[in-house]
Amino acid sequence: MSIEARLAELGLTLPEPAKPVASYVPTVRTGNLVFCSGQLPFLKGQLLAIGPVPTAVDVATAQAAARQCVLNGLAALRAELGGDLSKLVRVVRIGVFVQSVDGFKEQPQVGNGASDLLVEILGDRGKHARTSVSVNALPLNASVEVEFLFEVA
Repeated sequence: MSIEARLAELGLTLPEPAKPVASYVPTVRTGNLVFCSGQLPFLKGQLLAIGPVPTAVDVATAQAAARQCVLNGLAALRAELGGDLSKLVRVVRIGVFVQSVDGFKEQPQVGNGASDLLVEILGDRGKHARTSVSVNALPLNASVEVEFLFEVA
């Protein structure tokens, strides 16, 4: 099943790729690797989660934000690949950044929002290495940011 068909089956739609919020490009391809800049949880131009986890945003909302970051990352990849997601070989690695308060220890659970969706969409191609870390701030006060490394054909 194609990635686009799987997205449709799940009732998911990839958005238009987000515009960078600073001086960088959304993706860089070198050989068969595509590095995707950190994606914020934008949906229709609005951030889904703002502020630190768990005081301003609960873990479930942060997980949903991480899921949106995945859709945004796949949209950026699709643009890099000229609209052809069939060239995706696998997700190699993701990095999940969680804006959180001191003492917060549930970064892996927030990251699971992203990881689980990648596997749900891509099956074995979505299994990846991952880092989930807390940070004291993220761009635009977003609660979550996810970066990606993809292998492509």
